[in-house]
Amino acid sequence: MAKLTVSDLELEGKKVLMRVDFNVPIKDGVIGDDNRIQAALPTINYVLDHDGKAVLFSHLGRIKKEDDKKGLSLRPVAERLSNLLNKPVIFVPVTEGAQLEEAIDKMENGSVLLFENTRYEDVVDGEYVKRESGNDAKLGEYWASLGDEFVNDAFGTAHRSHASNAGIAEAMHKAGKPVAAGFLMEKEIQFLGEAVNSPKRPFVAILGGAKVSDKIGVIDNLLDKADKIIIGGGMTYTFYAAKGIKIGGSLVETDKIDTAKSILDKGGDKIVLPVDNVVATEFKNDAEHKVVEGDIDDGWMALDIGPKSVDQFKDVLKDAKTVVWNGPMGVFEMENFAKGTLEVGKFLGSLSDATTIVGGGDSTAAVKQLGVSDKLTHISTGGGASLEYLEGKTLPGIAAIDNK
Repeated sequence: MAKLTVSDLELEGKKVLMRVDFNVPIKDGVIGDDNRIQAALPTINYVLDHDGKAVLFSHLGRIKKEDDKKGLSLRPVAERLSNLLNKPVIFVPVTEGAQLEEAIDKMENGSVLLFENTRYEDVVDGEYVKRESGNDAKLGEYWASLGDEFVNDAFGTAHRSHASNAGIAEAMHKAGKPVAAGFLMEKEIQFLGEAVNSPKRPFVAILGGAKVSDKIGVIDNLLDKADKIIIGGGMTYTFYAAKGIKIGGSLVETDKIDTAKSILDKGGDKIVLPVDNVVATEFKNDAEHKVVEGDIDDGWMALDIGPKSVDQFKDVLKDAKTVVWNGPMGVFEMENFAKGTLEVGKFLGSLSDATTIVGGGDSTAAVKQLGVSDKLTHISTGGGASLEYLEGKTLPGIAAIDNK
């Protein structure tokens, strides 16, 4: 069902509450990667261009004690946002109270304000009370009272029921005020939703990462939807164990071997496993390593897929019309074991006739490192959220947005 979006709203003169995802890496007040800030710019600029008053808020990190607040202020984000927008950003260093209310009341049309980290509300008077992450109804009602409309553009937290997304939305509904998706949220719903519900075929899912347990729900949901599911990364070896292939010292979840067996039984030739692996004597970049096919001897651990697997995966992908990729093919952070991930990323960038969707930190880092980001259809901004969406789960942040 189509969701209400920011472009459906009357914005002029309105106080537009905007939940954005500014959960960026900050060290000593310096932002390491501003991709999430940049991803929110189209929606922010749209509100400003239509003479709305953009009241922005986001969480940053996890706050469990008073001390955690020191390094997790959004002030550096306000400064970076100001540079990106090329206009002043009013920063309010509190999450509630007269200072915030007065600052919002004084806003002019086309101006932008960012208030402090919503997770500051998780610790009150030194006590860990989780007002924000526990979706405190009164906090949601308070924040909702500050604006005329609510735009949720934070897909990265859409799988969480927090006061700053689901809580505000519920209070806005009670007050008869609109709740809409921002452009980033709209894009995520469009591409991930289409991939899961009505993909162009052949539809291939590439799932990597360390643990089968992290991806069981995704594999299970996609078995009925995808034409092929390529498995890579550390979870490969739980599937190997399920097939009776020796895995040496490779990563394995022994309590998930039976689950892997049932997935293989149900999936049949839909499941594509690596045929060779790069194995090493230690979990170190400079460890002795070699390529082996089939069984992995004791004293060796698999840390990447091998060259024949790369060719095998390319062969599966070459005719695909929809591809969803989540998770690396090996220990991507070590240069000697990054080749499988990088080769898959490079090949995805060459598929000009396919819808290609990438999610997850390492997969995203790989395509950026290769410089193929602009050749892909969509790079998801939500790790956990995109996984839960691919599992077919209802995401609270999306469910709370008004239908058209």
